[in-house]
Amino acid sequence: MTAETLANSTLNTPANDDIHQLQSVNSSGTTVTLRDNVEVALKNYFTQLDGAPVTEVYQLVLSEVEAPLLEQVMKYTRNNQTKASTMLGLNRGTLRKKLKQYGLL
Repeated sequence: MTAETLANSTLNTPANDDIHQLQSVNSSGTTVTLRDNVEVALKNYFTQLDGAPVTEVYQLVLSEVEAPLLEQVMKYTRNNQTKASTMLGLNRGTLRKKLKQYGLL
């Protein structure tokens, strides 16, 4: 199944349909989605800020998600950049730029 097919099928399903979400099972046997983990992490982050001013949260979240995404896709494709770029829906040059950015190349 391609990412596009998955994305299109997800548009027609409820947001809590676990079949179409990145998920894991925690130690108590409860299914936890990537979205759930991000939400908890952000709540904790904002709680720790305790009202302090903050900027560039979007970039912070992107870098926290993008680096492990790229690392795992490269492992899955056995470092084949052409396969990885296709899998991610990125231009190969963009993939190389991002791999360099995160020290993965």
